Amino acid sequence: MTPEQSTAQYGSWAADNLSPAFPERAAWGTTQSLRAWQQEALEQYFSKEPRDFLTAATPGAGKTTFALRLASALLQRGTVQRVTVVAPTEHLKIQWAEAAHRAGIRLDPGFQNAHGDYPRQFHGVAVTYAQVAARAIVHKKITESARSLIILDEVHHGGDALSWGDAIREAFHGAARRLSLTGTPFRSDTAAIPFVTYQPDSQGIRTSVTDYDYSYARALQDHVVRPVLFMAYAGTMQWRTRMGEEMKATLGHEDAKDITSQAWRTALDPGGEWIQQVLRSADVRLTQMRHSVEDAGGLVIATDQAQARQYADLLHSISGERPTLVLSDDDRSSDRITEFSNSTSRWMVAVRMVSEGVDVPRLSVGVYATSAATPLFFAQAIGRFVRSRRRGETATVFLPSVPTLLELAAQLERQRDHALDRPKDDDGLLDDNLMEAANAPEDASERETSPFVWEPLESNATFDKVLFDGEEYGQLAEPNTDEEFDFIGIPGLLEPDQVSDLLRRRQSRQAKRIEEHPEREVQPFYRSMKEERQLLNSLVSIYAKRTGAKHAHVHAEARRACGGPEVPKASMQQLRDRILWIRKKVDRAR
Repeated sequence: MTPEQSTAQYGSWAADNLSPAFPERAAWGTTQSLRAWQQEALEQYFSKEPRDFLTAATPGAGKTTFALRLASALLQRGTVQRVTVVAPTEHLKIQWAEAAHRAGIRLDPGFQNAHGDYPRQFHGVAVTYAQVAARAIVHKKITESARSLIILDEVHHGGDALSWGDAIREAFHGAARRLSLTGTPFRSDTAAIPFVTYQPDSQGIRTSVTDYDYSYARALQDHVVRPVLFMAYAGTMQWRTRMGEEMKATLGHEDAKDITSQAWRTALDPGGEWIQQVLRSADVRLTQMRHSVEDAGGLVIATDQAQARQYADLLHSISGERPTLVLSDDDRSSDRITEFSNSTSRWMVAVRMVSEGVDVPRLSVGVYATSAATPLFFAQAIGRFVRSRRRGETATVFLPSVPTLLELAAQLERQRDHALDRPKDDDGLLDDNLMEAANAPEDASERETSPFVWEPLESNATFDKVLFDGEEYGQLAEPNTDEEFDFIGIPGLLEPDQVSDLLRRRQSRQAKRIEEHPEREVQPFYRSMKEERQLLNSLVSIYAKRTGAKHAHVHAEARRACGGPEVPKASMQQLRDRILWIRKKVDRAR
């Protein structure tokens, strides 16, 4: 066999017959054993055979198949003798081992650091980043005992902690080959990712260099992934702060970040009407999807285990079927995910552990019921719904109408690289630390200084709009009405251009219906005079408590500063001006 023939033969018979997107079924239109991008990436790799190679491919594109075909070829040619796969979670270790078995590569997912080494009937091991960080010396010895290929799945996790990055470098520095994979080639911080090359851009910012990139936009054109419709829901939120102040805000407003985080938290409260209504609407959407995709499933991504359990109870009462509940401290969590993937049941509820890498190809409807706000987590979460199995399948994700999330949804196709020197507030998005602070339980000292605890009081949900392919469709509508169903009831099998055309027609129909029946128009909450007066009074009350001033004096001062008559006679704009003025005063009085 000539070197050229050897290079062309990328793997064994087993690997050659691996589905392009194993363990899921091949996407519609796939007639060869490799997708075009996988073939192209392999050719690029073998044209140079570098020691390090970073592949960024959108979730659902088939990174696992690409990596195993490459591993099979390197094993077959004797370039490497051992394979170590490093994955973020225990579930993904098993998933990799099963995929590798299909490719004719035997990986041991049960290897433990205490074993020191693995039996020679295996070609290698599947371990987690945490496992490597716990005892890097064990994995260093394994790596250097023979020529090794290291596959770093979702390699951005290598920068999760400084100690992790140091451990991974120690363990795999001596590897013959390293293949790094990611569906999200960026982090929200500036921790360097091991074995990734950084070069300065035109502004001198050190940015990660990807050797091969297969973006969501390109995968969408190739029908490899599904298009995603984002159903955004607004509403008015009311809560009591830890100082005993009652606050009210509307989702979708450009508000102060701390107000936004508190309103967001209120929306996600299982006892409130907002999340209950969104779950009902999502279940209606799932039923509509199952008319054309019989096994379509849904996933609710929750912030924590307590909320996950409560969401599961709500879905049980809504759908009549007990959802699959996946919790991180459950020893059977991996089995539960697999069982759900192989079943036809409707819903799975999970905490953040299902946010990336978990393959459940039948997921078609999602509810983003988590407080995570970073671009990294959002991209990972949406990646659970884009894995295409047949042409025309779409995905639908329900989310709060929060500017941060709407911006991320609108930029789903945007390619991001990892920048080491990026300013902390580079993207202007809501910092996860604010959400964590909003969700943090109060400590003993707080309880001593205040008789109150943070408490959600009331929430309601209103359909806001649909985001699709960078465009917005629809306008505010009450849930459980024809206006809402116009959008959540669209067919589940449509080409992207058909989706856009149908959304435009539904939007026109909605506008015509409102024009013909103006009494049925749902006014935005921010246009309600009553709501604006209540908000102004709440802010005046907060400021009065903090400064000791009388309410009437604060109202009078606001009136002098902004103009206009007394509150009952003030116009909408005059009320808005006073609200803005008093908010600034409240912020300064903190």
